[in-house]
Amino acid sequence: MDEVFNLLLNQFEIFLLVFVRTSGIFIVSPFFSTQNTPNTLRVGFAFILSVLLALSLDFDSSIVENGYILLIFKELVVGMIIGFISYSFFSTFYIMGQLVDMKIGFGMVHVIDPQHRVQVPLMGNFYYILSFLLFMSINGHHSIINSLVDSYKFIPIGEFSPIAEDGFFLIDILSKVFNIGFKLSLPIVVTILLIDVLLGILARTIPQMNVFVVGLPLKILIGLVVIGLSLSIFYSISPTIFDSAIKEIYNFLNLF
Repeated sequence: MDEVFNLLLNQFEIFLLVFVRTSGIFIVSPFFSTQNTPNTLRVGFAFILSVLLALSLDFDSSIVENGYILLIFKELVVGMIIGFISYSFFSTFYIMGQLVDMKIGFGMVHVIDPQHRVQVPLMGNFYYILSFLLFMSINGHHSIINSLVDSYKFIPIGEFSPIAEDGFFLIDILSKVFNIGFKLSLPIVVTILLIDVLLGILARTIPQMNVFVVGLPLKILIGLVVIGLSLSIFYSISPTIFDSAIKEIYNFLNLF
């Protein structure tokens, strides 16, 4: 306890920089930034984690002598980029769900995501919740915290300098996210496409049949069946996506 008081009284500037980087992750990261989590809990957890980091790591006190406001901004950016990378890969499941919704007939159906207070695709929210639970079950949030700790080895306090590669790196991540989301939706999209072809053939063969009335519930039914059958594949692929997120975080840290 004496060490904590000494940190807050005599090294408050260092502690604040650590707290800002930690808070940056908590603002954006999918696990820590959910709206359902009370702000007091998030701030308290960030505070405790920052205290532990400040006590366990060695920092040069002389870095706070010049440009302290700029240092705070730099630390916030580092934390938010780490959180953004992890959140980007979770957006894969929203992209996947949006494509699936459009094909099976749920394109106009949106639900309110209680975590972010925005409208999201129905199946996108379904996949996101599943991935979120799976992420916690494999202690993925521990990996994010570990990346925060390791970030001080790659980017010590005060040594972050934005470079052009940062922007290209983030753009590359977004392209990977869209690519993964599209590939994940392919089994369902291709299945529904075959159903559309079949319905088109039936419409030409049996003109009296109302394809719209028959086709919409048929696509929903088959789509839900394929979604249920593909859940095992989803569970096997999701950890790979989480690993990719952590890998990209370290790739970002290795830029410096």
